[in-house]
Amino acid sequence: MATASSIQALASRLCLLCEQQRVVLTTAESCTGGGVAKAITDVAGSSACFETGYVTYANSAKQRLLGVSSVSLELFGAVSETVVHEMVRGACRDSGAALGVAISGVAGPGGGTPDKPVGTVWFAWGNATQSQARCYHLNGERSDVRREAVALALKGLIERLEENSFD
Repeated sequence: MATASSIQALASRLCLLCEQQRVVLTTAESCTGGGVAKAITDVAGSSACFETGYVTYANSAKQRLLGVSSVSLELFGAVSETVVHEMVRGACRDSGAALGVAISGVAGPGGGTPDKPVGTVWFAWGNATQSQARCYHLNGERSDVRREAVALALKGLIERLEENSFD
């Protein structure tokens, strides 16, 4: 399980890679409530790689700020592969960032369904034109799910920078 110190280490590694590659990041967060942006901005000098983050907890905010389609929300729900793809692409388009992450999930304790139980979290990493998504099923209390989601978001960004797989 992710700890505050492991998240700090991930964020520091991420900022170093961004600085080395001259990459600016963005975040589009729902269930993490800005946790990824906080982890990044806790790193001294992070303004060199992070300018804009979006906390779009409500579907209306996802639509208004990130351009998520009402049809996608109606057909697939906010916690879906389709929606996180639209979130990350919209965040990168609006902010001009080269790389971003989007997170939407069910942190609990309520809100789960048989198809999307508590702990279901969708992630997308990418840019304004392409993205890769993955679903995780996380365990624990609300705070555990959110903390683990932040760590996974950071790890995914690091992986893409190390592989240069976001161009």
